[in-house]
Amino acid sequence: MSGVGAAAPYLHHLSDSDSGQVCFLGAQLSPEVAAMPRLLGDLDRGTFRKLLKLVVSSLQGEDCREAVQLLGIDAHLSEERLGALLAGTYTLLQQALRLSPASLKPDAFKDQLQELCIPQDLVMDLTTVVFGSQRPLLDSVAKQQGAWLPRITDFRWRVDVAISTSTLARSLQPSVLMQLTLSDGSAHRFEVPTVKFQELRYSVALVLKEMADLEKRCEHRLQD
Repeated sequence: MSGVGAAAPYLHHLSDSDSGQVCFLGAQLSPEVAAMPRLLGDLDRGTFRKLLKLVVSSLQGEDCREAVQLLGIDAHLSEERLGALLAGTYTLLQQALRLSPASLKPDAFKDQLQELCIPQDLVMDLTTVVFGSQRPLLDSVAKQQGAWLPRITDFRWRVDVAISTSTLARSLQPSVLMQLTLSDGSAHRFEVPTVKFQELRYSVALVLKEMADLEKRCEHRLQD
């Protein structure tokens, strides 16, 4: 069995695949987000922008309680309505920010907000937050507030065949060698027997199918 080098050039790269739009709202719409179209009905854009700014500040870890009270007084919003608007906007942004810009595209984000009957001008304001210049800071704060594991940044593989072993003169048993490179710079190399690789392939295919089913149910729920 031959070994794997630190960066063996003959290991194959897995190419990225586009699986279509990602539903950032999840399989079941949260009550806070579902109530937003009704609550936003007669809210002027200036007030929404002030509210959105407070939600972004809250996501960045700032204490906005006093500013929220002032907004309620200035905009003549009841405590109940203001609380529901803040909760809905916070939940919506939080769900969108869980996905990287590579997974959730701006057009998909806008389409799903429009299906929720969010006013067009407010859709643009929300899109600016999720995909604008503040995004790196929001991601940085989220990482600091939560426990994040390293991500896979590179995956390589190759197939080796053992011609013989210490007990068998003729073996010809294939195995898959894998190399994972993580976002913290570490690299992990390991050998996967054919049987285990088939189990992994089946499990991944099953998870992808379940994810696709969830996305379809989410799309149908939004259409209804």
